[in-house]
This record gives sequence, C-alpha cells and structure tokens, in this order.
Amino acid sequence: MICFILSDLRRLWVGSLVVVLLVALATALGVSVVLQERALRLGSARAADKFDLVIGAGGSETQLVLSSVFLQPSPLPLMPGEVLGKLAADPRVDWAAPIGFGDSFSGYPIVGTTTMLAQNLSGGLAEGEIFSHEGEAVIGAAVKLSLGGEIKPMHGSLEEGGETHTELVYHIAGRLRPTGTAWDRAILVPIQAVWHIHGMEAEEHAEDGEHEHEAASGADNAEPAHAPEKAGADHDGHEHHGEADPDAALDESWTAGAPGLPAILVKPKTIADAYKLRQDYRSGNTVAVFPGEVLTNLYATLGDAKQILVAVASGAQALVAASLVLVTVIHIGQRRRQIGALRAFGAPRGAIFGIVWLEFFFLMAVGIALGFVLGYAAALILSGMFSQTSGVAMPVGFAREDAWLAAVLLAFATILAALPAVLAYRQSPAQALRA
Repeated sequence: MICFILSDLRRLWVGSLVVVLLVALATALGVSVVLQERALRLGSARAADKFDLVIGAGGSETQLVLSSVFLQPSPLPLMPGEVLGKLAADPRVDWAAPIGFGDSFSGYPIVGTTTMLAQNLSGGLAEGEIFSHEGEAVIGAAVKLSLGGEIKPMHGSLEEGGETHTELVYHIAGRLRPTGTAWDRAILVPIQAVWHIHGMEAEEHAEDGEHEHEAASGADNAEPAHAPEKAGADHDGHEHHGEADPDAALDESWTAGAPGLPAILVKPKTIADAYKLRQDYRSGNTVAVFPGEVLTNLYATLGDAKQILVAVASGAQALVAASLVLVTVIHIGQRRRQIGALRAFGAPRGAIFGIVWLEFFFLMAVGIALGFVLGYAAALILSGMFSQTSGVAMPVGFAREDAWLAAVLLAFATILAALPAVLAYRQSPAQALRA
C-alpha cells in the first residue's frame, strides 16, 4: 500500500505540491501570529524587569512607561526637580536616577542620566569606563560607534530638520553590556550636561506646578511639547541654549533646586518600600507606576489584537480547507478509472479507503509541518526587524501549548482527508470503469 501511495504521489507531484503549499501557508499564518505575539509579550516584560519603579508628573501612565523604559519619543510633562532631591534623601530608596530625553545622534536617542544608572543598567561595562565628565558618554551594546568617537547631539532628528547643538561634543568613554532592552540603542550622557546645553540652571522650584508644562524630553523646559518628532517647528521663535564645560566634573548630589524632570527611575531597597513609594508619589503632582502593571493593561489590548489576527488566520485556513475539498473532489473524479480497476482486481473497499485517506493525510501532515517551520521563520524575521529598530530582544520559541495547536490541525486533517476517501469508498467498480 505504501509503495502504491508513493508511486501515485510521484505521478501526480504537481497537484501534491499545490496541496502541501496551500496547507503550509495557511498554517504558517496562524503559527507566526501566535509566536510573534508571545515574543512581544516576553520581550517587553523582560525589558520592564530592569526597572522597579518609575515616577513622573501627572499624566498618562502608559506614555510614561513607553518613554522612560522603551525610550519612545513623546511629549511628557515635567515634575518639579525637588522630587529628585526628596527621593535621593529617602532611606527607602537604594538609588534614584533622573532621565532626560530630546536629543539624538545618527538615529540613536541620547538620554541624560547618572553614573548610578549607567553602572546598574547592564551589570557593568563591556569595555571602557563610566563617564566622569560632562563631555563623556556611554553607549549601549547595539550602538554602532567606537570608543573615543565624537557625538554631536541634535535636538530632534535629522529627517525632521533637527538642530545640532554646538555647545558640547561628547566623547565615547565606554560601552554597556547587552541588556535586551531599548537601552541597548541608547547613548547615555550626564544629566547635568543635558541641563547645561539646554540652559536649565538649578533653581528653587515653587510647589504651585510652574514647571509642569509639557516638554518632549524633559531636556528643555523652555520649549513646551518639544518632542523629537516635532523638532524643527517654530517654538515662539526662540531656542534656549546654555554653556557646557566638557571637562567639568560631575555633581550628582541632588537638591530641591534641580531643574524639572520628565521621569525618575527608582530602585527601592525592598518590595515593601516599593509599594510605599508608589503610594506616596501617586498623589498631587506626580504619578508612580510599576512598569509591569502598565504592561498588563497593554497586554489586554494586545490580546484583543491577537484575537483579530487569529480570526483572520482562521478565515484563511477555512478558505484553504474549502479549496482542498474542491481539489480532492476533482481529483477523485479524475481517478475513477484507477479506483474501478483496483476494485475489479479484488481490492476491498477498506483498502481503497485507506489508500486515498493516507495519501491526502500525508500531504496535509507534510503541509502542517512545513507551515510550522515557515511560521517560525517568519516570526524570527519579524522579531529581528523589531529588535533592530527598538533594541528590545524578542525571544521566539515554541511552548507546550503549541503542541495543542498541532494536534488540532492534525485532527482537522484527519477529518478532511476522510472526505475523498469516503467518495472513493462509495464508488462501484462497474460505474467507475464505464466512466
């Protein structure tokens, strides 16, 4: 029987190939959706694990996490600089790192921060040393620049007409180890250098919220809502720039007079401290969030999108199934003489049923297996493209529940293959030979 099936497949190889490809493409669509959605969840969750608590001004919690954890450019309101001083002096805080955005270089975001964050972000440096002067920078593992190279910060982006700062040129002092996060594509510079080149001097801040206007990056509180994607626009006809000394030593002793900030990354000493800090800074002019909680809400939205994509994939698979039914009916009609001859030579109906069923089930099983391979390859390509642009590592892999998907598809193939087998089973040899 097996030899007969293989001989038949070789003779009808074109039609067999079409059936395999149809099944493979339909399967690959569903598999790639499942794998890509899982990779996005795992990648974003691992990226958020690097940060315990994020504190920012009142506003969208989702945007605060996207901007501070995933470095997505967007306008953020500024909170008073005195918040940083309070956190630095809080005994419940291991360390607090201010961050400021808005500048870029060669497509890489420049993030103003502290030596503490640079040291703890990736567990050390892959090469070089931490910046110790205003004119030094540390680059992420995925930044394609060399140690000692020059970085000329641009406010905004080149594509959108950003303006290059002439106040300071950074020199690369070190490179971080890979983190699998968006920070692998970031350029870290001293926050005080960012303040200086944007003319943000330390001053006493009133508590009435005078510094709670929107600024894209927190790097320029004289330019409301000045995000990288809006760089080059007319901001009341003036730009505020200051002076920076590349050889100036860093002063990371924070006081109440620090300039306004879009976000502060906080490392609490204990889990209990984290929840207390979150409660304390969720009132008034600030908001404190656990990135993981915010991602949970995003996952709910992502889950709805996944259901839509799965429905589309299921629809495609249903169309493929209908096409296969049509193909098999035509195929059985063309093989009526062959089936009649087999019956005339004494082949029982059960054997005819088994031959036809095994032949079509084999084709669909091969198509399903090929579809899993193609779906995995497609997910790898998509994840690689996303990681290349965002810096977030997207782990693609099969899980135990994927075995259920394979089982369901094989069960469906078992039923679908029975259709042509039943048609062949019901044909009488006399009618088949007269056709």
